[in-house]
Amino acid sequence: MNMDCEVYKHMKKTTNARICVGRAGARYKTKTLLKLRADHAVAMDAVWSYVDETIIDKLNFFKVKTLVMNKEQYIQRPDLGRKFSEETIECIKNNCIKSPDVQIIAGDGLSSPAINANIEDIYYIMRDGLKAKGYKMGTPIFVKYARVATMDKISEALNAKITVLLVGERPGLDTGESMSSYMAYEASSSKSESQRTVVSNIYQNGTPPVEAGAQIVHLIELMMLEKKSGIDLKI
Repeated sequence: MNMDCEVYKHMKKTTNARICVGRAGARYKTKTLLKLRADHAVAMDAVWSYVDETIIDKLNFFKVKTLVMNKEQYIQRPDLGRKFSEETIECIKNNCIKSPDVQIIAGDGLSSPAINANIEDIYYIMRDGLKAKGYKMGTPIFVKYARVATMDKISEALNAKITVLLVGERPGLDTGESMSSYMAYEASSSKSESQRTVVSNIYQNGTPPVEAGAQIVHLIELMMLEKKSGIDLKI
């Protein structure tokens, strides 16, 4: 029994999952319930908050918006978060570098704090790593009210070889700062979602942004070499 207790203690130190929390009769213990409600509040705040655009401006991202008008519509109409107006597409074409080797996009997604917490560290590592390898960088773009498929629209508009979207993940009950990177070779809305290679759980208690940035640069190198991404890219 003592051995089991030590095993459980070790497990609790190595995971954020709610294991071995005990119970009071048929219910959670008060401490567990309060922690659950507090974590749920963090998740809700992550969804309903906004990216600090002073960070975006500091990084010189070109800012655009999907067809979504507000947060409520963003939650209710995922389809609008995948589309741009014709005027926005023309604005992207007229103001951003065409035919880049690598097009970097940041999007708020379902967790704005994920962008606030991680975008600076990961962007600088990616930018410097990709420039050192001689790739032509596109104008970095920030998309407000973004869904993953916005990367396909931007790729098509700018004729990008590889498109990278850094986007806030749907928050769990432990953190609201987790970000994902979706990458695709010649991304297109005519291709399936399996075209995308993904690095997820990017934040300080998962894959730290600096480490993730280096990993993404390596994956981009492989995509350029193999001219493919997603399930077709054998890593």
